Amino acid sequence: MADQQHPIDDLDALGRGPADLQPCEPDEEASNVEAEEDGLEHRRIVPRRTRTNRRLDKYLSGRLGKTVSRNALQRYIKEGNVTVNGETVKPSYRIRPGDVIDMMLPTSSPKDIPPEPIPLDIVHEDRDVLGINKQANLIIHPARGSWSGTLVNGLAYYFQQRWRQDPDSPTIGDLPKRDEVSRPGIVHRLDRDTTGIILVAKTELALYRLGWQFEHRTIQKTYTAIVHGLLSLDEDVIDTPIGKHPKIREQYSVHRKTGKAYPVITKSAVTRYKVIQRLTDVGDSNMSFTFVELYPTTGRTHQLRVHMSYLGHPIVGDRRYGGGPLYRSQLDGHHDVAEGPLITRQALHAHTIEFKHPRSGDAMALQAPWPGDFQQTLAELRRRQR
Repeated sequence: MADQQHPIDDLDALGRGPADLQPCEPDEEASNVEAEEDGLEHRRIVPRRTRTNRRLDKYLSGRLGKTVSRNALQRYIKEGNVTVNGETVKPSYRIRPGDVIDMMLPTSSPKDIPPEPIPLDIVHEDRDVLGINKQANLIIHPARGSWSGTLVNGLAYYFQQRWRQDPDSPTIGDLPKRDEVSRPGIVHRLDRDTTGIILVAKTELALYRLGWQFEHRTIQKTYTAIVHGLLSLDEDVIDTPIGKHPKIREQYSVHRKTGKAYPVITKSAVTRYKVIQRLTDVGDSNMSFTFVELYPTTGRTHQLRVHMSYLGHPIVGDRRYGGGPLYRSQLDGHHDVAEGPLITRQALHAHTIEFKHPRSGDAMALQAPWPGDFQQTLAELRRRQR
Protein backbone atom coordinates (compact mmCIF):
# COMPACT_ATOMS: atom_id res chain seq x y z
CA MET A 1 0.00 0.00 0.00
CA ALA A 2 1.22 3.45 -0.80
CA ASP A 3 2.41 5.27 2.30
CA GLN A 4 3.59 8.64 1.06
CA GLN A 5 3.25 11.77 3.13
CA HIS A 6 1.44 14.71 1.61
CA PRO A 7 0.17 18.03 2.89
CA ILE A 8 -3.39 16.72 2.63
CA ASP A 9 -2.74 15.03 5.96
CA ASP A 10 -2.71 18.54 7.38
CA LEU A 11 -6.35 19.45 6.92
CA ASP A 12 -5.61 23.16 6.80
CA ALA A 13 -3.26 22.64 3.86
CA LEU A 14 -6.12 21.91 1.51
CA GLY A 15 -6.99 25.57 1.06
CA ARG A 16 -10.32 27.21 1.46
CA GLY A 17 -13.51 25.74 0.10
CA PRO A 18 -16.85 27.47 -0.40
CA ALA A 19 -17.54 30.03 2.33
CA ASP A 20 -19.45 28.76 5.31
CA LEU A 21 -23.12 29.52 5.11
CA GLN A 22 -24.57 32.07 7.48
CA PRO A 23 -28.09 31.55 8.83
CA CYS A 24 -30.72 33.71 7.15
CA GLU A 25 -33.17 33.95 10.01
CA PRO A 26 -33.35 32.22 13.40
CA ASP A 27 -34.50 28.62 13.03
CA GLU A 28 -34.25 28.89 9.27
CA GLU A 29 -32.10 26.95 6.85
CA ALA A 30 -29.30 28.86 5.19
CA SER A 31 -29.15 29.53 1.48
CA ASN A 32 -29.34 26.40 -0.60
CA VAL A 33 -26.11 24.67 -1.45
CA GLU A 34 -25.61 22.66 -4.61
CA ALA A 35 -25.94 18.99 -3.83
CA GLU A 36 -22.94 16.75 -4.16
CA GLU A 37 -22.93 14.10 -6.84
CA ASP A 38 -23.39 11.39 -4.23
CA GLY A 39 -26.97 12.54 -3.81
CA LEU A 40 -26.44 14.42 -0.54
CA GLU A 41 -27.57 17.96 0.04
CA HIS A 42 -26.05 20.20 2.69
CA ARG A 43 -28.40 22.05 5.00
CA ARG A 44 -27.89 24.25 8.07
CA ILE A 45 -30.36 25.08 10.84
CA VAL A 46 -29.92 27.43 13.79
CA PRO A 47 -32.73 26.72 16.32
CA ARG A 48 -34.57 29.50 18.08
CA ARG A 49 -33.86 29.79 21.78
CA THR A 50 -37.41 28.66 22.46
CA ARG A 51 -36.60 25.35 20.76
CA THR A 52 -33.55 24.55 22.89
CA ASN A 53 -33.27 21.73 25.43
CA ARG A 54 -35.08 19.39 23.03
CA ARG A 55 -33.63 16.10 21.82
CA LEU A 56 -31.84 16.58 18.53
CA ASP A 57 -33.61 13.71 16.74
CA LYS A 58 -37.06 14.84 17.88
CA TYR A 59 -36.39 18.44 16.94
CA LEU A 60 -35.16 17.56 13.46
CA SER A 61 -38.01 15.13 12.94
CA GLY A 62 -40.44 17.95 13.61
CA ARG A 63 -38.51 20.40 11.41
CA LEU A 64 -38.16 18.09 8.44
CA GLY A 65 -41.60 16.51 8.66
CA LYS A 66 -42.35 13.47 6.53
CA THR A 67 -39.42 14.03 4.18
CA VAL A 68 -37.12 12.10 6.54
CA SER A 69 -38.23 9.52 9.11
CA ARG A 70 -37.05 9.72 12.70
CA ASN A 71 -35.32 6.34 12.41
CA ALA A 72 -33.44 7.56 9.36
CA LEU A 73 -32.47 10.76 11.19
CA GLN A 74 -31.11 8.76 14.11
CA ARG A 75 -29.00 6.73 11.71
CA TYR A 76 -27.70 9.86 9.96
CA ILE A 77 -26.76 11.39 13.33
CA LYS A 78 -24.91 8.24 14.43
CA GLU A 79 -23.04 8.06 11.11
CA GLY A 80 -21.88 11.66 11.42
CA ASN A 81 -24.10 13.04 8.65
CA VAL A 82 -25.59 15.43 11.20
CA THR A 83 -23.27 17.50 13.37
CA VAL A 84 -23.76 20.19 15.99
CA ASN A 85 -21.19 22.98 16.05
CA GLY A 86 -18.98 20.83 13.82
CA GLU A 87 -18.96 17.86 16.20
CA THR A 88 -20.63 14.46 16.12
CA VAL A 89 -23.26 13.96 18.80
CA LYS A 90 -25.82 11.38 19.83
CA PRO A 91 -29.48 11.48 18.75
CA SER A 92 -30.32 12.23 22.40
CA TYR A 93 -28.20 15.40 22.42
CA ARG A 94 -30.08 18.33 23.99
CA ILE A 95 -30.08 21.45 21.84
CA ARG A 96 -28.51 24.51 23.49
CA PRO A 97 -28.74 28.22 22.70
CA GLY A 98 -26.37 29.14 19.89
CA ASP A 99 -26.09 25.63 18.46
CA VAL A 100 -25.56 25.32 14.71
CA ILE A 101 -26.85 22.12 13.15
CA ASP A 102 -25.31 20.98 9.85
CA MET A 103 -26.80 18.11 7.90
CA MET A 104 -25.86 16.06 4.85
CA LEU A 105 -29.07 14.35 3.84
CA PRO A 106 -30.31 12.55 0.72
CA THR A 107 -31.64 14.99 -1.81
CA SER A 108 -35.34 15.51 -2.03
CA SER A 109 -36.91 15.46 -5.47
CA PRO A 110 -39.85 17.34 -6.90
CA LYS A 111 -42.94 15.31 -7.68
CA ASP A 112 -42.56 16.13 -11.35
CA ILE A 113 -39.24 16.54 -13.09
CA PRO A 114 -39.66 18.65 -16.22
CA PRO A 115 -38.42 16.90 -19.37
CA GLU A 116 -35.60 18.82 -21.05
CA PRO A 117 -33.98 18.13 -24.44
CA ILE A 118 -30.51 17.52 -23.03
CA PRO A 119 -28.26 15.62 -25.47
CA LEU A 120 -27.61 12.03 -24.40
CA ASP A 121 -24.71 10.08 -25.89
CA ILE A 122 -26.18 6.57 -25.71
CA VAL A 123 -23.59 3.83 -26.16
CA HIS A 124 -25.92 0.89 -25.37
CA GLU A 125 -29.61 0.27 -24.93
CA ASP A 126 -31.73 -2.82 -24.49
CA ARG A 127 -34.96 -3.71 -22.72
CA ASP A 128 -33.46 -3.28 -19.25
CA VAL A 129 -30.33 -1.16 -19.41
CA LEU A 130 -29.27 2.18 -20.85
CA GLY A 131 -25.57 3.01 -21.07
CA ILE A 132 -24.74 6.72 -21.45
CA ASN A 133 -21.46 8.49 -22.05
CA LYS A 134 -21.97 11.47 -19.72
CA GLN A 135 -20.56 14.81 -20.77
CA ALA A 136 -18.80 17.26 -18.45
CA ASN A 137 -20.73 19.93 -16.52
CA LEU A 138 -23.76 17.68 -16.04
CA ILE A 139 -25.22 16.81 -12.64
CA ILE A 140 -26.83 13.38 -12.45
CA HIS A 141 -29.90 13.99 -10.30
CA PRO A 142 -31.96 17.07 -9.43
CA ALA A 143 -31.16 18.50 -6.02
CA ARG A 144 -31.94 21.56 -4.00
CA GLY A 145 -30.88 24.52 -6.12
CA SER A 146 -30.49 22.40 -9.27
CA TRP A 147 -33.91 21.12 -10.22
CA SER A 148 -33.24 21.40 -13.95
CA GLY A 149 -30.47 20.80 -16.44
CA THR A 150 -29.61 17.36 -15.05
CA LEU A 151 -29.21 13.93 -16.58
CA VAL A 152 -32.56 12.94 -15.06
CA ASN A 153 -34.26 15.83 -16.84
CA GLY A 154 -32.71 14.63 -20.07
CA LEU A 155 -33.85 11.06 -19.41
CA ALA A 156 -37.39 12.26 -18.72
CA TYR A 157 -37.41 13.95 -22.13
CA TYR A 158 -35.88 10.91 -23.82
CA PHE A 159 -38.52 8.55 -22.45
CA GLN A 160 -41.29 11.03 -23.18
CA GLN A 161 -40.30 11.06 -26.84
CA ARG A 162 -40.13 7.27 -26.90
CA TRP A 163 -43.66 7.02 -25.51
CA ARG A 164 -44.95 9.39 -28.17
CA GLN A 165 -43.27 7.47 -30.96
CA ASP A 166 -44.31 3.98 -29.84
CA PRO A 167 -46.22 3.87 -26.53
CA ASP A 168 -46.52 0.07 -26.60
CA SER A 169 -42.89 -0.72 -27.34
CA PRO A 170 -41.46 -3.24 -24.83
CA THR A 171 -38.06 -1.57 -25.13
CA ILE A 172 -39.25 1.48 -23.19
CA GLY A 173 -39.17 -0.49 -19.95
CA ASP A 174 -41.39 -0.11 -16.90
CA LEU A 175 -39.20 2.37 -15.00
CA PRO A 176 -40.05 5.18 -15.08
CA LYS A 177 -43.74 4.71 -15.72
CA ARG A 178 -45.64 7.13 -17.89
CA ASP A 179 -47.06 9.06 -14.93
CA GLU A 180 -43.87 8.86 -12.83
CA VAL A 181 -41.24 10.59 -14.90
CA SER A 182 -39.28 11.38 -11.72
CA ARG A 183 -38.31 7.72 -11.31
CA PRO A 184 -35.57 6.98 -13.84
CA GLY A 185 -33.38 4.15 -12.58
CA ILE A 186 -30.22 5.92 -11.48
CA VAL A 187 -28.07 3.24 -9.83
CA HIS A 188 -24.77 5.13 -9.47
CA ARG A 189 -23.34 8.59 -10.02
CA LEU A 190 -20.45 10.54 -11.45
CA ASP A 191 -19.25 13.94 -10.32
CA ARG A 192 -20.49 16.91 -12.33
CA ASP A 193 -17.28 17.28 -14.33
CA THR A 194 -16.28 13.62 -14.49
CA THR A 195 -17.13 12.22 -17.90
CA GLY A 196 -17.82 8.68 -19.00
CA ILE A 197 -20.04 5.65 -18.77
CA ILE A 198 -23.02 5.58 -16.48
CA LEU A 199 -25.70 2.88 -16.24
CA VAL A 200 -29.43 3.57 -16.04
CA ALA A 201 -31.97 0.89 -15.16
CA LYS A 202 -35.10 0.87 -17.34
CA THR A 203 -37.00 -1.80 -15.42
CA GLU A 204 -37.66 -2.64 -11.78
CA LEU A 205 -35.77 -5.89 -12.33
CA ALA A 206 -32.70 -4.04 -13.57
CA LEU A 207 -32.93 -1.46 -10.79
CA TYR A 208 -32.86 -4.16 -8.12
CA ARG A 209 -30.24 -6.43 -9.68
CA LEU A 210 -27.85 -3.68 -10.73
CA GLY A 211 -28.25 -2.11 -7.29
CA TRP A 212 -27.35 -5.46 -5.73
CA GLN A 213 -24.21 -5.69 -7.86
CA PHE A 214 -23.09 -2.20 -6.84
CA GLU A 215 -23.82 -2.91 -3.19
CA HIS A 216 -21.80 -6.14 -3.26
CA ARG A 217 -18.99 -4.60 -5.33
CA THR A 218 -19.19 -7.09 -8.16
CA ILE A 219 -19.26 -4.35 -10.79
CA GLN A 220 -15.82 -3.45 -12.12
CA LYS A 221 -15.12 0.15 -13.15
CA THR A 222 -12.06 1.46 -14.94
CA TYR A 223 -11.28 5.17 -14.98
CA THR A 224 -8.54 6.98 -16.84
CA ALA A 225 -6.93 10.14 -15.50
CA ILE A 226 -4.09 12.56 -16.15
CA VAL A 227 -2.37 13.51 -12.91
CA HIS A 228 0.33 16.00 -11.99
CA GLY A 229 3.83 14.64 -11.46
CA LEU A 230 5.31 11.18 -11.89
CA LEU A 231 3.94 8.26 -9.91
CA SER A 232 6.92 6.31 -8.59
CA LEU A 233 5.31 2.85 -8.70
CA ASP A 234 3.90 1.19 -11.82
CA GLU A 235 1.04 -0.32 -9.83
CA ASP A 236 -0.19 0.02 -6.27
CA VAL A 237 -3.22 -0.13 -4.03
CA ILE A 238 -4.34 2.87 -1.98
CA ASP A 239 -6.18 1.56 1.07
CA THR A 240 -6.88 4.71 3.05
CA PRO A 241 -10.17 5.77 4.67
CA ILE A 242 -12.03 8.87 3.52
CA GLY A 243 -14.37 11.12 5.47
CA LYS A 244 -16.14 14.43 5.18
CA HIS A 245 -13.71 17.27 5.74
CA PRO A 246 -14.22 18.71 9.24
CA LYS A 247 -13.48 22.29 8.23
CA ILE A 248 -14.28 22.75 4.55
CA ARG A 249 -17.88 22.25 3.55
CA GLU A 250 -18.61 19.96 0.59
CA GLN A 251 -15.11 18.54 0.62
CA TYR A 252 -13.75 15.13 1.53
CA SER A 253 -10.34 14.17 2.85
CA VAL A 254 -8.09 11.32 3.88
CA HIS A 255 -7.73 10.78 7.61
CA ARG A 256 -5.08 8.68 9.25
CA LYS A 257 -6.35 6.83 12.30
CA THR A 258 -4.40 8.88 14.83
CA GLY A 259 -7.12 9.06 17.43
CA LYS A 260 -7.54 12.79 16.93
CA ALA A 261 -11.16 13.72 17.47
CA TYR A 262 -12.18 14.97 14.04
CA PRO A 263 -15.93 15.69 13.80
CA VAL A 264 -16.30 13.19 10.99
CA ILE A 265 -16.97 9.53 10.40
CA THR A 266 -14.45 7.91 8.06
CA LYS A 267 -15.23 5.02 5.75
CA SER A 268 -12.92 2.51 4.14
CA ALA A 269 -11.85 3.41 0.62
CA VAL A 270 -9.71 1.28 -1.70
CA THR A 271 -8.34 2.23 -5.11
CA ARG A 272 -5.95 0.26 -7.31
CA TYR A 273 -4.01 2.08 -9.98
CA LYS A 274 -1.78 1.21 -12.93
CA VAL A 275 0.52 3.61 -14.74
CA ILE A 276 -0.06 3.67 -18.50
CA GLN A 277 2.50 6.31 -19.43
CA ARG A 278 4.80 8.78 -17.70
CA LEU A 279 5.18 12.07 -19.51
CA THR A 280 8.43 13.78 -18.50
CA ASP A 281 9.96 17.14 -19.42
CA VAL A 282 6.86 18.35 -21.21
CA GLY A 283 7.23 21.69 -22.99
CA ASP A 284 9.63 24.50 -22.18
CA SER A 285 8.53 24.37 -18.54
CA ASN A 286 9.68 20.73 -18.20
CA MET A 287 6.45 19.77 -16.45
CA SER A 288 5.67 16.13 -15.65
CA PHE A 289 2.43 14.17 -15.78
CA THR A 290 1.25 10.58 -15.48
CA PHE A 291 -1.46 8.93 -17.55
CA VAL A 292 -3.00 6.36 -15.24
CA GLU A 293 -5.82 3.85 -14.98
CA LEU A 294 -7.79 3.75 -11.71
CA TYR A 295 -9.85 0.82 -10.44
CA PRO A 296 -11.99 1.72 -7.42
CA THR A 297 -13.02 -1.17 -5.20
CA THR A 298 -15.23 1.02 -3.04
CA GLY A 299 -17.37 3.89 -4.26
CA ARG A 300 -16.89 6.79 -1.85
CA THR A 301 -17.73 10.32 -2.89
CA HIS A 302 -14.76 11.96 -4.66
CA GLN A 303 -12.72 8.83 -3.85
CA LEU A 304 -10.40 8.85 -6.85
CA ARG A 305 -9.83 12.60 -6.65
CA VAL A 306 -9.04 12.47 -2.93
CA HIS A 307 -6.80 9.40 -3.20
CA MET A 308 -4.68 10.85 -6.00
CA SER A 309 -4.32 14.12 -4.12
CA TYR A 310 -3.32 12.13 -1.04
CA LEU A 311 -0.46 10.58 -3.01
CA GLY A 312 0.72 14.03 -3.98
CA HIS A 313 -0.46 13.64 -7.58
CA PRO A 314 -3.78 15.48 -7.89
CA ILE A 315 -5.78 15.10 -11.06
CA VAL A 316 -5.11 17.80 -13.65
CA GLY A 317 -7.87 20.41 -13.56
CA ASP A 318 -9.19 19.37 -10.12
CA ARG A 319 -9.07 22.71 -8.30
CA ARG A 320 -10.82 21.34 -5.22
CA TYR A 321 -8.15 18.77 -4.46
CA GLY A 322 -4.95 20.50 -5.48
CA GLY A 323 -4.90 20.19 -9.26
CA GLY A 324 -5.25 23.11 -11.60
CA PRO A 325 -6.46 23.85 -15.11
CA LEU A 326 -3.88 23.29 -17.82
CA TYR A 327 -3.01 25.87 -20.51
CA ARG A 328 -0.57 25.81 -23.39
CA SER A 329 1.01 28.94 -21.93
CA GLN A 330 2.03 26.90 -18.87
CA LEU A 331 3.78 24.36 -21.07
CA ASP A 332 5.54 27.27 -22.77
CA GLY A 333 6.94 28.31 -19.40
CA HIS A 334 4.62 31.28 -18.88
CA HIS A 335 2.90 30.46 -15.60
CA ASP A 336 1.74 34.01 -15.03
CA VAL A 337 -0.75 33.92 -17.92
CA ALA A 338 -3.59 31.57 -18.85
CA GLU A 339 -3.74 31.24 -22.61
CA GLY A 340 -4.63 28.33 -24.84
CA PRO A 341 -6.78 26.17 -22.53
CA LEU A 342 -6.26 22.42 -22.81
CA ILE A 343 -8.46 21.15 -19.98
CA THR A 344 -10.03 23.24 -17.23
CA ARG A 345 -12.08 20.56 -15.41
CA GLN A 346 -10.76 17.41 -13.76
CA ALA A 347 -9.14 15.09 -16.31
CA LEU A 348 -11.04 12.04 -15.05
CA HIS A 349 -13.04 9.75 -17.31
CA ALA A 350 -15.11 6.63 -16.50
CA HIS A 351 -13.87 4.57 -19.42
CA THR A 352 -15.25 1.06 -18.85
CA ILE A 353 -17.87 -0.64 -16.71
CA GLU A 354 -18.20 -4.43 -16.43
CA PHE A 355 -21.31 -6.06 -14.98
CA LYS A 356 -23.74 -8.94 -15.37
CA HIS A 357 -26.83 -8.20 -17.40
CA PRO A 358 -29.72 -8.00 -14.94
CA ARG A 359 -31.99 -10.28 -16.97
CA SER A 360 -29.74 -12.73 -18.84
CA GLY A 361 -26.83 -12.83 -16.41
CA ASP A 362 -24.39 -12.51 -19.30
CA ALA A 363 -21.14 -10.65 -18.68
CA MET A 364 -21.16 -7.21 -20.28
CA ALA A 365 -18.57 -4.50 -20.73
CA LEU A 366 -19.50 -1.01 -21.91
CA GLN A 367 -16.96 1.61 -22.92
CA ALA A 368 -17.17 5.35 -23.37
CA PRO A 369 -14.64 7.09 -25.65
CA TRP A 370 -12.64 9.97 -24.21
CA PRO A 371 -14.15 13.42 -24.66
CA GLY A 372 -12.43 15.96 -26.89
CA ASP A 373 -10.67 17.95 -24.17
CA PHE A 374 -9.20 14.78 -22.64
CA GLN A 375 -7.94 13.50 -25.99
CA GLN A 376 -6.56 16.91 -26.94
CA THR A 377 -4.71 17.29 -23.64
CA LEU A 378 -3.16 13.83 -23.77
CA ALA A 379 -2.11 14.31 -27.40
CA GLU A 380 -0.54 17.71 -26.63
CA LEU A 381 1.41 16.39 -23.66
CA ARG A 382 2.71 13.46 -25.68
CA ARG A 383 3.67 15.71 -28.59
CA ARG A 384 5.59 18.15 -26.41
CA GLN A 385 7.41 15.54 -24.34
CA ARG A 386 11.18 15.77 -24.75
